[in-house]
Amino acid sequence: MASVVEDFLNAKEEEEVVEAIRQAELKTSGEIRVHLERKCEIDAFERAKELFHFLKMDNTKAENGVLIYVAVDAKKFAICGDRGINKVVPENFWQSTKDLMQTEFKNRKFKDGLVKGINSAGEQLAKFFPWDADDVNELSDEISTS
Repeated sequence: MASVVEDFLNAKEEEEVVEAIRQAELKTSGEIRVHLERKCEIDAFERAKELFHFLKMDNTKAENGVLIYVAVDAKKFAICGDRGINKVVPENFWQSTKDLMQTEFKNRKFKDGLVKGINSAGEQLAKFFPWDADDVNELSDEISTS
């Protein structure tokens, strides 16, 4: 049985998503992560919050991690930001990023949707959490799965 990543993205697309994360993080001290799984029996945002904690994304120094969560078979996704982000951003901060992704996902351009979401998240994070010379990559840039 193929992995959830292989069903959603081919190897080249997966590399492009990981590279988009690396490039976005060059502009911000924020940490961006993509997590894929097949099913989601609850609200996607609630599941993203569970995974955020499980993946220890709430352990970053500036509390500025962002999880882009996709339940592939359930056709659900969510963006979850840490406390540090939520303290400084306006309501519906991630809605424009979700809209960009949704448009691509509807056209079955999953890699494009993820890359656009990552780029948008990176730009947004850079406004509030600019890159710092002593910035350390605190979280893996690889796509995680469950």
